[in-house]
Amino acid sequence: MEARVGMSAGHGGVVDGSARKFLQQQQQQHSHQQPQPQPVPQIGTVPQLLAGGIAGAFSKTCTAPLARLTILFQVQGMHADVAVLSKPSIGREALRIVNEEGFRAFWKGNLVTIAHRLPYTAVNFYAYEQYKSVMSCLLKSFLGQGGRSVNASGDIFVHFVGGGLAGITAASATYPLDLVRTRLAAQRSAIYYRGIGHALQTICRDEGVFGLYKGLGATLLGVGPSIAISFSVYESLRSYWRSQRPNDSAVMVSLACGSFSGIASSTATFPLDLVRRRMQLEGAGGRARVYKTGLFGTFGHIMRSEGLRGLYRGILPEYYKVVPGVGIVFMTYETLKKLLSDLPSF
Repeated sequence: MEARVGMSAGHGGVVDGSARKFLQQQQQQHSHQQPQPQPVPQIGTVPQLLAGGIAGAFSKTCTAPLARLTILFQVQGMHADVAVLSKPSIGREALRIVNEEGFRAFWKGNLVTIAHRLPYTAVNFYAYEQYKSVMSCLLKSFLGQGGRSVNASGDIFVHFVGGGLAGITAASATYPLDLVRTRLAAQRSAIYYRGIGHALQTICRDEGVFGLYKGLGATLLGVGPSIAISFSVYESLRSYWRSQRPNDSAVMVSLACGSFSGIASSTATFPLDLVRRRMQLEGAGGRARVYKTGLFGTFGHIMRSEGLRGLYRGILPEYYKVVPGVGIVFMTYETLKKLLSDLPSF
């Protein structure tokens, strides 16, 4: 999502989404049915936003080289002759980056990644907590259960829908930065955009303000399911793990469950993420447009010219990225929550 996480993701990744979380209320509600786990810290709004933003930025910085490799592979068939494209090789592409652009080029676009990820992850985490709270109240009211907790299927529904809505909210609020990040990371030796400010100014001049929102439809279509799957898989795995092994380290539980949730969401939504990247690069640097028929036309074009495998170009570095990336997000967020739990609520 893009981690994100996408996640990627972002992916998101992922969110990214990327950048998403914990069973505070559920653990408290069911604590009388389980052996005593360590209490879940409660933190105020500002510390919660801070913890989410730092967790997302730290994760993206750690996995930036793999994230850039993923983007480069995703857009390989866009302007090149597909028939002569070599099989993607992480080692060969990494060596090319070092030889042609230098080692620091692995972090090309990382500054805008952090500038995007801080608000994206913070909004994502906070919106998720708010959506989850509202939906839990509505579900209890609808089921006529008063103050009693909803059942397991209701919990999963709340996590899934709340996670999807949170991802859509965060992606919409920060989309221009995500587009700039993609264009900076996709540049090779020829430099057209010299930085965040220059890229924003150039895109507005060449393509208009709406150029900053190219691929938004594909992004929203993908980020909702991506974050929803990430949240629901994470929450379900973590709840089951804590019920079976309540004395295990909370940090290790978060790391393992976060990694599995990232793999699940990335696998399900990677084709949408690839289409999103290519639509974001339409017209970049004054180049001719390749896809002129919208989201579904782009899907069809890729299927005809590259086959089904073309929709998963770059999935390997995405897997390598998402396992540590999503795991670091969840682990860092929980650790920061504990450190910030003694701060006053705002």
